[in-house]
Amino acid sequence: MQQAGSLPAPGLFSRIDVGQGAVAAISGGSDSTALLILLKNHFDRFLPSARLIAVTVDHALRPASATEAQAVAGLCARLGIAHRIVVWEGAKPSTGIPAAARAARYRLLADVARREGLDTVVTGHTADDQAETVLMRQARDEGPGLAGMAPATLYEGDVWILRPLLTERRSALRELLTASGLEWIDDPTNLDHAFERPRARAKLAEDENRLEGLLAIASRAAHQREELSRGAAVLIDRHASRLAPGLIHLAPAFVTEADQPAALHALRVLLAVVGGTPFLPDNDRVVGLFALLSAGVGRATLSRTVIDARRAGIFLYREARGLPAPSTPSDGTLWDGRYRITFGDDADGCVIAPLGRERGRATLVPEGGEAPASLFRAAHAAAPAVWRDGICLGSPGESGQLPGAKAVPVIAPFARFLSGFDLEVARAVSTLVGAASIPVSPLRMPAGSKANANA
Repeated sequence: MQQAGSLPAPGLFSRIDVGQGAVAAISGGSDSTALLILLKNHFDRFLPSARLIAVTVDHALRPASATEAQAVAGLCARLGIAHRIVVWEGAKPSTGIPAAARAARYRLLADVARREGLDTVVTGHTADDQAETVLMRQARDEGPGLAGMAPATLYEGDVWILRPLLTERRSALRELLTASGLEWIDDPTNLDHAFERPRARAKLAEDENRLEGLLAIASRAAHQREELSRGAAVLIDRHASRLAPGLIHLAPAFVTEADQPAALHALRVLLAVVGGTPFLPDNDRVVGLFALLSAGVGRATLSRTVIDARRAGIFLYREARGLPAPSTPSDGTLWDGRYRITFGDDADGCVIAPLGRERGRATLVPEGGEAPASLFRAAHAAAPAVWRDGICLGSPGESGQLPGAKAVPVIAPFARFLSGFDLEVARAVSTLVGAASIPVSPLRMPAGSKANANA
């Protein structure tokens, strides 16, 4: 990591493959302004044909925000950088503003990238931001969260968010701007102790030496999380199979694996995916469940998933309770957190609703005896189906049913944000359930490293 007062390393972006170009998030603050200058120099020297587009998100939370966005536009014009301003429109929440603003910011930045035909957004998060993040997560006792922000995160399956400045100190970036004769905007929100991050920033300012310790914690936690992800991926590849859409089988040997932390993590991920929940189930509850499964037989429900342990293995499928009510489909609908529904041109008068028990009973059960017929029927009954005028047209994608309709499985806990720390387990479970493939990270790994291990 760069020490306070030392300028960023010359090869800062050498590991990044931006392809056609990148969107650079710039608020006008020191970190994002320095990022833009560094990216501009890098593109001019090494990527002259790639496109660099600066984007300022106006959250419309302060009267001065629109004026500040225009000031950034002026800077970009002087530097010869294409610039866009996007505004967070609509009513703002009365509580949880930082989280809502962050969600809106990533959504708007990703929207610009897609419109421009790009798949990379670069942000100016620094080592100072990383230390603040770890400090806040320490206070909330977030174990895996102590890894902090990943250098690369996949957003909604198709846009990479890169943070190349995570090893750089804010003081070094400000020194760079000062030497370049450039000014920056200080957002007064960063000093408002009504919000968590400014409070964490103030604590770190009182003890500069604490920052190094927090970054060391993040480094260790990131390594542990990556190892856990890889271990869980190995066990999913070794023991898990999809018997039918929505029905997962774990071989009996799964509960006897020596790497129990990896087995627990694999089970947590599978439960969230099968149940369509955005968060992994509580670790302590899964520990208790694992003990039940180790006994060989039993039945439980957790994270909307039925866990049915038999001598033939463990079967996972979506429980019948709490399935979505019938709804008018729109192209790209996320159904039950488990499927992305797409349609052709013949969706008029149709609704999406669960297939239901009556239709599930009529399901043809695959031969071979991998599981009792009742489990296939239960899993199929919870699948999405297309209905019109009270008549079931079948599950999207079934032969001979509604033309152009498809239901693509979604990996619920990683559907919005897939941290680079979790790539391996996400890839394993995506392959297992037939979800869309995860694109390769734009971070190139140093020689001798495991591919994408630190993305």
